[in-house]
Amino acid sequence: MKLVWVCLGFLVTQLAFAAPDEAVLGKAAGYPVCAMAQAGETRCLVGTVSHGDQIFPARKVAKGAAALPLKRAASEPVLRYSHTFGSSTLDEYLSRNRTTGLLVLKDDTILIERYQYERKPEHRMASYSMAKTIVSMLFGIALGEGKIKSLDDRAEAYVPELKGYPYGETPLRHLLSMSSGVRFTENYGGNDDVSVLARLSLGQQSEGGAAAVLPFRDRVRPPGQRFSYSSAETQVLGLALRAAVGRNLSEYLSGKIWQPMGAEADASWLIDKGGYEVAFGFFNATLRDYARLGMLLANDGALAGRQIIPADWVKAATTAPAPQFRPGQAHSYFGYGYQTWLLPGDGRRFQLRGLRGQIVCVDPQTKVVVVHTAARETQNDPGYSEQTTMCTGFMDMLAKG
Repeated sequence: MKLVWVCLGFLVTQLAFAAPDEAVLGKAAGYPVCAMAQAGETRCLVGTVSHGDQIFPARKVAKGAAALPLKRAASEPVLRYSHTFGSSTLDEYLSRNRTTGLLVLKDDTILIERYQYERKPEHRMASYSMAKTIVSMLFGIALGEGKIKSLDDRAEAYVPELKGYPYGETPLRHLLSMSSGVRFTENYGGNDDVSVLARLSLGQQSEGGAAAVLPFRDRVRPPGQRFSYSSAETQVLGLALRAAVGRNLSEYLSGKIWQPMGAEADASWLIDKGGYEVAFGFFNATLRDYARLGMLLANDGALAGRQIIPADWVKAATTAPAPQFRPGQAHSYFGYGYQTWLLPGDGRRFQLRGLRGQIVCVDPQTKVVVVHTAARETQNDPGYSEQTTMCTGFMDMLAKG
């Protein structure tokens, strides 16, 4: 049946807004795909966020034989959201934010699918730290299979190379909630700990595996006491998961989630010099497959009558494990579950969130998923707060009818 969104207004008029910063983002050069050393330059960003697996070593995450079909609304609804400067439409948002792709899904129906900077539906868009939530979901599957015995196990039980190091001595549950107590700076200024981690893993400047996290060995508080965002904690989780299941993360993801959920395209995951996935980020997939993943999470791990991720795990991962992780406590706005950001307000809403403006917002109650990929700078971009306001505003409007 064709959907008619009468309550959301008349048919959307496609306004002729230009995407922002086209010139500085490399339009004249066809949005170049630059070499590894230049990948972070502004003129290279669009190419980097849509062709990362051509720039860095990567491993395929294979799709299955059949894709889960997605319907399409008969017309694009007129969605608005309120923010600091008033009220905006989608077109107005796209006119001032470096958005490479935006897709809104309700149930199994695509309501909106837009691309900018000459990107297309077949482009695999970088996840950056959205990959952290994928690692968490794989952890829940491995726990359900008995391959991870307990979240109270220390990481060193699975990764002997970490024995005697603070990360190795940390229980898995506190790595999942970013509360190991190990000092780690992550401000994306180029001289912080995450830059060291990125050079040792993504940048191929170590032998890979555990070597990328060994420099971080100063514990400043007991595990579980306080949230402190650290990409190194996800990297340790990835090492533990790989050891527990006896397979690399790409193969495990393909067999346990990507194929069962009905992805329509192969994905990819960047790897370090030793062939270990860079677990704290750098997964790449199409917008429609990110939407399918969001739909899977909105349905507590089930799709098409099949329980793919244990429902109890999805609920636990998208709920604050203790009061200090609730929205407004872990962060001035967000809360944190197991490698997943929690949105404030009534009900359980959450977000996969990555650097440079990558998000997947999920509302399990209304089954609305908003996928947003972008090419932002890493610091001081006001669009970071607006993208979440846009996302929650769209969910609120669709919840009303």
